[in-house]
Amino acid sequence: MTPARGSRRRSALPKTIVLFVNGTLMRGEPLHGNLAGAKFLGSAETAPRYRLFSVNDVHPAMLPQTSGPGAAVQGELYQVSMKQLAATLDGEPPGLGLGVVELANKELCLGVCWVSSRMPPKSRDISKFGGWREYKRSVPSRDRTSRR
Repeated sequence: MTPARGSRRRSALPKTIVLFVNGTLMRGEPLHGNLAGAKFLGSAETAPRYRLFSVNDVHPAMLPQTSGPGAAVQGELYQVSMKQLAATLDGEPPGLGLGVVELANKELCLGVCWVSSRMPPKSRDISKFGGWREYKRSVPSRDRTSRR
């Protein structure tokens, strides 16, 4: 199809994006398989402007801190295709979606963030741990506590 006279040819859309993940999508976590085929780019940390919550101790929820001090959050960067991104988001727990994330080096990328207007009742602020893995290491294993 020939472009209409006088119209500009649009440049191609990006084939991949960089995605920051901070919880159950990270290597070794339960939903990491949802990133199948994505390229691991390395560990990363956000700028200190976020809060991190544990949602029922099942997954984290990161959101920008709107007032007061924020915290840096540990995570991982992946290069994903748009198809992989769509599949990844389809597998995320309710309330999680995409947001723009500022990394510690001041670069911006897309990231998995809490996008719902409310936090679930059984969520708690775990920002002081600096990351989901760090928080999980601090919580006694359910297996160990259930054997007592």
